Amino acid sequence: MKTITSKKKLIKIINNEKSLGFVPTMGAIHKGHLSLIKASKKVCKRTIVSIFINKPQFNIKKDFEKYPKSIIKDTSILKKNKIDYLFVPKMKQMYPNGINKKIKIISFAKKLCGKFRPGHFEAIVDIVDRFIKIIKPEKIFLGEKDMQQLKILKSFVKDKYPKIEIVGCKTIREKNGIALSSRNSLLSSKELIIASNIYKFLKINKNNIINKKIKTKYLNRIILNYGVKKIDYVKILDVNKISKPYIKKKQYRIFLAYYLRTTRLIDNI
Repeated sequence: MKTITSKKKLIKIINNEKSLGFVPTMGAIHKGHLSLIKASKKVCKRTIVSIFINKPQFNIKKDFEKYPKSIIKDTSILKKNKIDYLFVPKMKQMYPNGINKKIKIISFAKKLCGKFRPGHFEAIVDIVDRFIKIIKPEKIFLGEKDMQQLKILKSFVKDKYPKIEIVGCKTIREKNGIALSSRNSLLSSKELIIASNIYKFLKINKNNIINKKIKTKYLNRIILNYGVKKIDYVKILDVNKISKPYIKKKQYRIFLAYYLRTTRLIDNI
């Protein structure tokens, strides 16, 4: 594994790579990230992982400051998993002239998380666009846990970089059902139980929720009663009609975002 911090050096090193898989991360590497790496290694000759905590996508300064940072541990894990390249750039490397205020993305970015985090998805698309220009990957691997992000990036990349494929990979969960996330490390043992109970309730009652046998108001009350501080949204969406081209076959998922103390968790079930 080669660790690179300079984008000029990285461009020279990977210049002749023809089958390069890219896994963008913000560090705090977990089994979800490792599943993306495994998917990349299966179909690409070389795999590159980035670790970069993208400050512009954080709406709250405290959220950025408390985001888990474990570069030494992450590097060790990635080395054991035999990736080819690790790119760890600094802020100045990625934003030499500031953010791009002209990023255009699909209207779905204004819904769900976008409604509560203005500019969040524009910042994510901006940084991925910058990584693409440096790395020029053949495929980019992303998890389905961030389904909204996945759909937005798929649409953007398809329009701007038609030769690059965004590969969505299945959400990896703990035995208790909680979707793996870097933010899980911020939760207490009691909060982990609450998150698990919410997942189990939604999983068991998914059909009744989709068929509106369980009303939204009642559902919100149940989630709050588990010990949630605040709910941003609970929405039922057909994921095949989020971005064009639409697929006729219906595939409903329950999207939700809620807070346990100051930690915001998202999922889609």
